[in-house]
Amino acid sequence: MFDITNRDIKYLQGVGPQRAAVLDKELNIRSLHDFLYYFPYKYVDRSRLYYIHEIDGNMPYIQLKGEILSFETIGEGRQKRLVAHFSDGTGVVDLVWFQGVKYLLGRYKVREEYIVFGKPTVFNGRINIAHPDVDLSTELTLSTMGLQPYYNTTEKMKRGGLNSHAIEKLMKNAFALLKEPISETLTDKVINEHHLMPLDEAIRNIHFPKNPELLRKAQYRLKFEELFYVQLNILRYSKDRQRKFRGLCFEKVGDYFHQFYEQNLPFQLTGAQKRVIKEIRKDMGSGKQMNRLLQGDVGSGKTLVALMSMLIALDNGYQACLMAPTEILAAQHYETIVRLLFGMNLRVELLTGSIKGRKRIEILNGLLTGDVDILIGTHAILEDTVNFASLGMVIIDEQHRFGVAQRAKLWSKNVYAPHVLVMTATPIPRTLAMTLYGDLDVSVIDELPPGRKPVQTIHQFDNRRPSLYAGIRKQIAEGRQAYIVYPLIKESEKIDLKNLEEGYNQICAEFPDCKVSKVHGQMKPAEKEAEMQRFINAETQIMVATTVIEVGVNVPNASVMVIENAERFGLSQLHQLRGRVGRGADQSYCILVSNYKLSEDTRKRLEIMVQTNDGFEIAEADLKLRGPGDLEGTQQSGVAFDLKIADIAKDGQLLQYVREIATRIVDEDPTGTLYENELLWRQLQTLRKTNVNWSVIS
Repeated sequence: MFDITNRDIKYLQGVGPQRAAVLDKELNIRSLHDFLYYFPYKYVDRSRLYYIHEIDGNMPYIQLKGEILSFETIGEGRQKRLVAHFSDGTGVVDLVWFQGVKYLLGRYKVREEYIVFGKPTVFNGRINIAHPDVDLSTELTLSTMGLQPYYNTTEKMKRGGLNSHAIEKLMKNAFALLKEPISETLTDKVINEHHLMPLDEAIRNIHFPKNPELLRKAQYRLKFEELFYVQLNILRYSKDRQRKFRGLCFEKVGDYFHQFYEQNLPFQLTGAQKRVIKEIRKDMGSGKQMNRLLQGDVGSGKTLVALMSMLIALDNGYQACLMAPTEILAAQHYETIVRLLFGMNLRVELLTGSIKGRKRIEILNGLLTGDVDILIGTHAILEDTVNFASLGMVIIDEQHRFGVAQRAKLWSKNVYAPHVLVMTATPIPRTLAMTLYGDLDVSVIDELPPGRKPVQTIHQFDNRRPSLYAGIRKQIAEGRQAYIVYPLIKESEKIDLKNLEEGYNQICAEFPDCKVSKVHGQMKPAEKEAEMQRFINAETQIMVATTVIEVGVNVPNASVMVIENAERFGLSQLHQLRGRVGRGADQSYCILVSNYKLSEDTRKRLEIMVQTNDGFEIAEADLKLRGPGDLEGTQQSGVAFDLKIADIAKDGQLLQYVREIATRIVDEDPTGTLYENELLWRQLQTLRKTNVNWSVIS
């Protein structure tokens, strides 16, 4: 049977090939089905009429009923505008149009009764409504209009005559075609048990709700379905993978682990580190492949946990590798791990793009013979020439910097899939972790190692520079180092680079006795690495940089982080940057410099940074302020389907609720063969076909 919703959008009355091309390019709408799932972003109540004497310039959209008293044209050429004086007997408002004067004068008549709809503003002491909707009062039945939908449109769409009003009209044409109800995508059992509105009703009421209650029910049904399938997808994959991939069983914790624990451990493990190591041990001894996400703020001691996990692999006769996103970070991991393993008979090697010739051949041979116990490296580990004798443990640091396909490559280095530990210093709120990494078990290190002082954060306006520079001088005089970071946002690279250059010259002039490093993304990698290395070796006291330094550089001696134009950074970015200081035992400072003019959101952001050092609190706040759309790595993770109506930040409770329902279904029907769930698995298949699914590879 032909499903009408699969029909090409160009055949919908009022669309045609040209508009279809615009809808495809701007909104990825190709079929009637895609169009029906393009939901409004807001609604305006069209059942209510106001009197002119009730309205002011601060109201949202309003509706009036009355007559046009007279017209006048004001201005010349491009400034020309048409003004209609409109009255309902209680007062007068001006209707204003800036285009189509001739057409409008022919269309609207004086002393006819119209219904006018638009947003009131005040201009020269009079209430204006610019470009209102004007309909003959005989043609509108307000009681049946209910809530009017408003659709997001782009500039290109508006130029092609596809504004919100036009989309609304096309949507009515689409519903006129639908003679049959829209096919259901959830089973009767799920709909009845959870009191959901049927899909056909929900789709009709999301576009043209008669009242707020029907709109609420439609939204709930569509959000439920969206989040339910995201979770079902993740959980089903997780189950499938557990069945397919037998994991290596690391039964014992042996000499390497014990020797390290007893002789080399630099300080007592925190309670959180002990808890996480227990979780990892349990996973690796279960016979199933471990797939765990380790979250912990910068400096919480993730590297130590990673090393002890690798030692368990070594105790069981396997090799381990750790992959980091940059050469400098890989080198730091290498130095840290070699230092921690001092006196132990283990071979640790570093493999990056710049290691060539004989040294490289030695490492590759050592991996094949099993002589190399631990390999630390960058993307270079993924090359086909890099093969292991028996890889048992893979650790991926700062996972959002790696594409999924790259991570998958590591799996193929072994007959059995190695255990995988993914580490991130970007704390992810629980609701998001359930969605992005729903197939990974999550461990959290939520304590700082003993002796670490939380970084003190101060917000300063940019007219307080003298006191700012005095504070930096004091720290440098005590033998510390400082970072000064400038934003570099792609759209305005030239301006930003100029800011950085000016900032660099200013700092050199202010601090004539100090050596200053400069690092930005336009530099060649080798130059960048060399400058960073100078700072790490304390050859320079101040580093002026863009956000290039956000991930991974560890300089315990740096105690000041100044962030210029802090208002231009997101919360998680500010938090990441702040984490670059406070690595040693001394008190460290993060100074957020901004101008006076701040939006409400920005002010909130900076206040949150001053109030808390807790990465998870910050991540939650960030999610609420920004929404999940621009979280790093989203496209490389578990959100296999674009969310059209649900909002992970706001619908966290619903997400948890549907996850429990999806878990129950997957547990009862792990192979997806029960007849009662057939519709669910079929719908999941359809969604997978239309959306790239990354969640299988994490």
